[in-house]
Amino acid sequence: MKFTNIIVLSLSVAALSQPIYAAEDHSMSFFVTSVSPGKGGDLGGLEGADAHCQTLAQVAGVTGKTWHAYLSTQEKGKRGISARDRIGSGPWHNAKGVLIAADLDQLHLMPNIIKTTALDENGALVNGRGDKPNRHDLLTGSMSDGTAYFPSEEADNTCSNWTSSTTGSATVGHHDRHGGGNTSWNAAHNSRGCSADALTKTGGAGLFMCFATD
Repeated sequence: MKFTNIIVLSLSVAALSQPIYAAEDHSMSFFVTSVSPGKGGDLGGLEGADAHCQTLAQVAGVTGKTWHAYLSTQEKGKRGISARDRIGSGPWHNAKGVLIAADLDQLHLMPNIIKTTALDENGALVNGRGDKPNRHDLLTGSMSDGTAYFPSEEADNTCSNWTSSTTGSATVGHHDRHGGGNTSWNAAHNSRGCSADALTKTGGAGLFMCFATD
């Protein structure tokens, strides 16, 4: 009996000495917006785009997180704000708990972003190539590594830093990784313009990606 008690006590002490690891959070920390703010490339700047992400996430029932849009800006004389510098360090999961990327390197080198994983905040698929209407163009204003364009770049790649619904254009990515021979999720091509109509004709709807920064 005493021997048994010693064994139980020893096992208990051993269990207490083992490191305790927190369970990894697989709750939603990435999504494609289900709707746009409704003004084409005019998102109300970065602040307005971030607020749109925050609102959609909260309506979907995800609270307690800070959300930023995956968008870059352009500035004269210096590099603008880069999308990759705005979204935290990961990991990020979609609405169904599927891992999108563990960190920034994986996100920009080999992310798990395809049509079946790039879900909206409600866990629904977003229309891609072959669907009617096609909505696979996602606004980014970014180069493929997630950085803002160089100051010497004359073309408007950000719809005047997300304040124009008329002139300019925006760099877009393809969430379904299809179309035009370019499978980039964040830098496939530029839109035909910044109006809602121009974005639609290119294959988009003014949608963009949101990432939880914490």
